Amino acid sequence: MKKLLFCKNFYSEKKIKTISPKTIAVFLSAFLFFTTTYFSQSITCVNEWKTDKDLKSATLAFCVIEIKTNSVIAEYNAHQFVIPASTQKAITTSAALGILGANYRFETKIYYTGNFNKETGIIDGDVIIYGGGDPTLQSEYFVKDSSIITDKWATILKEKGVKEIKGKLIGDASAYERAIPSNWIWADINNYFGAAPCALNYNDNKFKIFYSSKALGTKATVESTFPNYVSKTYTINSNVICKGTEDEAFVVGDPYSFIKDVSGKIPPNKTSFEVEAVLPDPALLCAENLCSSLNKIGIKCNPKKTSSNYTKPDSTATKQLLFTHYSPSLDKIIFHTNLKSNNLYAESILRAVGKGSFYLGLDAIKNYWNKQGLDITELNMTDGSGLSRANTVSTFFQASMLCKITNDSVTYKVFNNSLPIAGKSGSMSNIGKGKFIEGNMRAKTGYINRARGYCGYVKTKKGKELAFSILFNNYNCSAKEAKIKIEKFLVELGEW
Repeated sequence: MKKLLFCKNFYSEKKIKTISPKTIAVFLSAFLFFTTTYFSQSITCVNEWKTDKDLKSATLAFCVIEIKTNSVIAEYNAHQFVIPASTQKAITTSAALGILGANYRFETKIYYTGNFNKETGIIDGDVIIYGGGDPTLQSEYFVKDSSIITDKWATILKEKGVKEIKGKLIGDASAYERAIPSNWIWADINNYFGAAPCALNYNDNKFKIFYSSKALGTKATVESTFPNYVSKTYTINSNVICKGTEDEAFVVGDPYSFIKDVSGKIPPNKTSFEVEAVLPDPALLCAENLCSSLNKIGIKCNPKKTSSNYTKPDSTATKQLLFTHYSPSLDKIIFHTNLKSNNLYAESILRAVGKGSFYLGLDAIKNYWNKQGLDITELNMTDGSGLSRANTVSTFFQASMLCKITNDSVTYKVFNNSLPIAGKSGSMSNIGKGKFIEGNMRAKTGYINRARGYCGYVKTKKGKELAFSILFNNYNCSAKEAKIKIEKFLVELGEW
């Protein structure tokens, strides 16, 4: 009733007490509408959008909630479905923290079959690397210097007395279904940002194609690839032209094939210019690298006997555990997921939530938020990372979700720490430079073709703590120009 005190000049104390609940509800609704409208109109760039020809046919939506009061103080199309792009990762990672916990770790188990004679050190059987979905194995975000994870594993096997492996060395990725989200587009699924997860992720599930480019307009040539398989050879069909200043080369084809077609543009006059493509078989590369690491320290292992497995193994075969490798904790993985907007990490986390299943992961995320009291009819998830344009969400859902997160101090601390800081880090590093939001706003950013957005937190100049979501779809301008338009909004939020 405190919000009614401004009416004291119009009503006596006695009259206020006799106002019917229905009248009060109508009054409060009108007051909240007035307040929301006032704040929305006080954002000057919102009025600019109305006459902006680049936004004439676009879908624009935003929602701003004051965390202390949990009240919407500004919104536009807040309940309309829009494509979230990588702001989807905020939904996935925060739910995963609530479901799995910040200390959750992925497990990769090394087994052997057959007989292990500890006197001779001979394993008369197979050694199996059984993947548990860890996306950090030999990942660029967790590898220090030139260290190789399989070298560490080989050392552990040597300490356990292994001297020779008679059978095969198998990279086993059967724990997770091998599937690419059905709504990912052909142009994405062979490029590094479209690397689909498997149970035995390795080397970020990508490899590098090194190009040499010469004069403007000429055709670039392939120098080399890395890392390479021992038992397989890449075939790179390239039609990349030397033009422009950015990496605009794209890889297409069957992502599980060793034949890659590359087209597009790279800058002229470059040597060893990197174009990243999806590994056709991460589990096989992991097995081959372990074989190489074993041979390097004197453990006999035949490289011709390495293989990978993506189907359910023979349940009758007896396996004995040699050791278990544990990933970094989930809080550290989520830090890199959101800071670097890593699709592979996000999709691996989704499958961990679903106990290996992509679809059960989606259900678990939605069920989690439903139990937190959010209206999941305003959330349509088709992946965990936001790469698919079939994902849709309302800005009200995202902003409300962000408010819910603040109620759990442990989850909030980890999640908030993973968000890029305006003017400081990640994809927010060049947003709000020299403005009040620099250092005072954290947000998950999102961008795919003609869809851009931000959702996060800001502490304003007047001390308000706000949760916000803003999403633009189908604008008729460049991604850079759309970013500038949204940045004006974010800067103005900081002045409240």
